[in-house]
Amino acid sequence: MLATMLVDVDHLLADPVFSPNRCSINFHPLHTYIAIAVYFVLLYFKKTRIIALGLLLHMLTDGIDCWWMGNRW
Repeated sequence: MLATMLVDVDHLLADPVFSPNRCSINFHPLHTYIAIAVYFVLLYFKKTRIIALGLLLHMLTDGIDCWWMGNRW
């Protein structure tokens, strides 16, 4: 589950790398709606289920951050 935090490596592709008011959802490549859909598909397979769960929880927490900042997805 902790390894799913590596999904944030896509933040290095952004310019600037860190922006405190930026919503990650649908901005970074591994945080797009398409990627999230793939994470849901990965829930179906037993070997990838725990990874998919970790990735979806990560997206949920990033989404909560977006909501908290007032940026709607």
